Amino acid sequence: AAPRGLAAAAAGCAVPGGAAGPPAGACVSAGPPGAAGRPEKGQGGPSSGAGAAADRGVPRPPAAPLALPGLARAEEESSGEAVARREAAVRAGLETAHRWGLEQLPPRAPQPPLVKPELKPVQGVKLQEGLPPVVYRVPTDRKIVFLTVDDGAEKDPDFSRMADELGVPLSTFVADYLARSDYGYFRKLAAQGDAVNNHTINHRNLKVLDYATQRDEICRQQDQLEQQIGVRPRLFRPPYGEYNDDTLRAAASCGIEAVPLWNEEAFPDHVEYRYEDQRLHPGDIILTHFRGTDLWNGTMPDLLRKVVNEVTAQGFTLARLDDYL
Repeated sequence: AAPRGLAAAAAGCAVPGGAAGPPAGACVSAGPPGAAGRPEKGQGGPSSGAGAAADRGVPRPPAAPLALPGLARAEEESSGEAVARREAAVRAGLETAHRWGLEQLPPRAPQPPLVKPELKPVQGVKLQEGLPPVVYRVPTDRKIVFLTVDDGAEKDPDFSRMADELGVPLSTFVADYLARSDYGYFRKLAAQGDAVNNHTINHRNLKVLDYATQRDEICRQQDQLEQQIGVRPRLFRPPYGEYNDDTLRAAASCGIEAVPLWNEEAFPDHVEYRYEDQRLHPGDIILTHFRGTDLWNGTMPDLLRKVVNEVTAQGFTLARLDDYL
């Protein structure tokens, strides 16, 4: 699929051959917008937020000069108009990044693999014959990680617009009782290229339910999402990450192919890590939620800013989970 939004503007920064993209800072960097490194009011992005303040403590890669792979070739092959268009696109991308409070242009998502990674019983993958695999970390050596968003209570238009303009790929896991007030929001996410997956009808702890009730929770949400979004999901996440063998059998009977869980959980002002090194690892799955300031110390755009800054600072690129599972 063609890159969208800011990712499209930065297409000249992609590493040839569909690699995961340049390390943070190697593509395009710029100083922080404004005195506080946050967007100005009236420019389309949020003007303040707790997450933005917290981000100032996140380590950044050093600034790098403007570097556009392929620029020299473009100068040889065509007139200066092509070069000017490319440079204008990058400037527009930087302006978009600044408007949303980012200090540098994040690498664009890599092209999806032609063949999805083979799942083996390694750390981060649990396999049982005849049941969908449970995945905490996608097997890959590429410096990519995956952002997933659960539930569906908060339907913040700035969040969806920010993700679209920055080209941040998302995989969502939606529970009907939280999403049903406005499935139009999730249809718009799907139209942007983000995946809308199954998180049950009522968001109950499946582990304490019998098989028939679990199957009803999962299959009815499969039907609902197919009706509302137009696609029957392949991925399913059990509420609270709680499941048993009945859950996996029920999910398989409903057409589920994989059950992704997570290794990190993101909030507007911090990220919680599962492992002692407190770092991202290739293929990690990051969990967050559709929540607002009634539950969080910040907004959903604050949350996305925190995740993008953290991922970029550690030299990773965000990719779409559904392309790898």
